[in-house]
Amino acid sequence: MNQPLAYVHPGAKIAKNVVIEPFTTIHNDVIIGEGTWIGSNVTIMEGARIGKNCNIFPGAVISAIPQDKKFNDEDTVTIIGDNTTLRECVTINRGTSDRMKTQIGKDCWIMAYSHIAHDCIVGDHCIFSNNTTLAGHITIGDYVVCAGMVAINQYCSVGSHAFVTGGSLVRKDVPPFVKAGREPLSYVGINSIGLRRRGFDVDKIREIQNIYRILYQKNYNNTQASSIIEAEMEATKERDEILQFIKNSQRGIMKGYFQSK
Repeated sequence: MNQPLAYVHPGAKIAKNVVIEPFTTIHNDVIIGEGTWIGSNVTIMEGARIGKNCNIFPGAVISAIPQDKKFNDEDTVTIIGDNTTLRECVTINRGTSDRMKTQIGKDCWIMAYSHIAHDCIVGDHCIFSNNTTLAGHITIGDYVVCAGMVAINQYCSVGSHAFVTGGSLVRKDVPPFVKAGREPLSYVGINSIGLRRRGFDVDKIREIQNIYRILYQKNYNNTQASSIIEAEMEATKERDEILQFIKNSQRGIMKGYFQSK
């Protein structure tokens, strides 16, 4: 249902039961899936691909060109997964030639004034509290929670099921299943509350704790710790995910609290 005071470009592809409130502008080359609600004063620009049953609140700007001087008008997109909510004044820029897309997964909740820059890839079921800011080329796993005012440096990665405390500056990669806090950002334990909420049992949580004790509390470097974990810990999905994350880290993983002093 399009309000007469909204503008929808004829080239946009809008499902029949999408609600578009007054004073919203939808540009050419936009696709919006069934059941999505677009609040008033939203701007959705070229290259947006918005899934089903999303909610986009007033003031949001989706798929604006990147804030990157190297951008040369490449034909890139912004992808928003099904059932994702973008609250007031969220801004999401489309990709550059690096990844050709910026992508937010399914069932995400991006709160007011958050910014997601070009070429970020965000997994499913993520929660970003108010004023979370992602620079370009960031990778976020599934079920990541960022509390308010988190700022993440470009090219960083945050592993699945991680929790980053409010006001944190993320300059290094944050491994999966952990809590990150303090300044400089450090390992402060595993995200046991989040893991329990998502069905991880006591034995699995203990396994993850034991892996991170070797990595962060035994005075090994990352290479030594990884070798010990691989040799001594049973091969499981979670163990292998942690080891692969460490191996693939480009910026290096964050330190433990005592290591960072």
